[in-house]
This record gives sequence, C-alpha cells and structure tokens, in this order.
Amino acid sequence: MPDFEVVELGPADHPEPGEAAPDFTRPLVTDEFWEDRTLSELVDERDGRTILVFTPMTGSFVAKYVWDELAERDWDERADRVVGVTASTPYGVKRFLEDSDSPFTFFSDPGNEVAASYGIDHDLDGMTGISEPRVAFFALGADCTVEGAWVATDWPEFPDYDDLEDELGLV
Repeated sequence: MPDFEVVELGPADHPEPGEAAPDFTRPLVTDEFWEDRTLSELVDERDGRTILVFTPMTGSFVAKYVWDELAERDWDERADRVVGVTASTPYGVKRFLEDSDSPFTFFSDPGNEVAASYGIDHDLDGMTGISEPRVAFFALGADCTVEGAWVATDWPEFPDYDDLEDELGLV
C-alpha cells in the first residue's frame, strides 16, 4: 500500500483534440533566466508539436516522478518542444532545474490560473483556496490546436507512458 491516500478527482473539463488550447502569458523559466512569454509565441517559434505538461509544484514527488520519466525517455530529444506548467514560483522552478539538471523549460503559474483555464485544476484537500494542476499532457499543433490529450482523474495518477507516447505522436 502507498504511504498516501489516492483521491478520486473525477472528470476534467479540458480542451479536447481539435479544440484551441487556451493561450496565456507567464514567466518561462530556464536554467539561466526567466521572462514573460506567451504560449502562442512559443509554439510559433518552431515547426511541429509542442507538448505542454502540467504538474504540481516542482518540489513534489509527483512532479519529480513525471519529469524524471520524461528525461529518461529522452522527450527533450524526441519531441519538437516539451514545456512544463507548474504552480511553483520562478525561484522554485529555477531551484528544481539546478537540482535535477533537467533539460526542460517551465511556465511558472503560482496562482494556478493557467490550469484553471484548461479545466484541470483541483483543490488541495484541507487547504481552503489552494489548488494545483492535475498531471496532464497536451500535444499542440503549430496553430495551438490540441492534437492529443491525457488528464489524470485521480491524485496521484500517472499515464501509461508507452500509450501516452502513441497518443501524443512521439513514436
């Protein structure tokens, strides 16, 4: 048995394939600096797909597990672009990048408004007014149209990564 309780979150009201992904502007954090960036501008910089990955705060075991798995599977080399969205502050993201030597970049969304706009936020049990994103993956085309999606219905829940790679076109 795990040392934590699995919580059923139920269905989410997230963008489905064929729908436009909500655009947003947040600090984009790299291992060197951060600056405000807009998702649509970031997607427009490259041909191909952008994989948008939502995780809770970067210091959580859930986020660490997801990002370690993606690094181990070389998503940074196999996808056109992989970018995270986390409820961590830019300082927390920078610390995570330094400590984990992660090859990815992250949008910092400490107010969790981006997750709310994607319909994937959930309240933390016992913490009034505090929410975080569910673990979620969205493959976005060059026009920011959702081409594939996976969203957790339990906390914590992780995808079958082989199936996920098929869904997101990484095979």
